[in-house]
Formats: sequence, structure tokens, C-alpha cells
Amino acid sequence: MPTLKIIDGTKIDVYSREHLPPHFHALHAEYEELIEIDTLKTYSGKIPNKQRKKVIK
Repeated sequence: MPTLKIIDGTKIDVYSREHLPPHFHALHAEYEELIEIDTLKTYSGKIPNKQRKKVIK
């Protein structure tokens, strides 16, 4: 489970051999959001909007 990047305290993780659709995990404090790679839409969960905007940018 490599951390690809840390953006203002938000970790971006990608897990190999995980379920579809292709996505990454954004983890900030006690929050976690799974974001689809192709569309950047939320697959599951939620992180605060301020951090989400930074991750998507």
C-alpha cells in the first residue's frame, strides 16, 4: 500500500489488486474518501471539501 503523495496532510494511497473501479484513497485525519481515477468522482466516503479540492487540483 504505497503512499503516492501527501498534500497538506492528506495522504493519497493506491492499493494493488483492489476492487473495481480503479480508484485511490484520500485519507485526512479520521476521514477517508475513495475517488475514481477516470472521473474524479467520489466512489465512497468523504473528506472535508477544502482538502478534497486540493487533492483534485
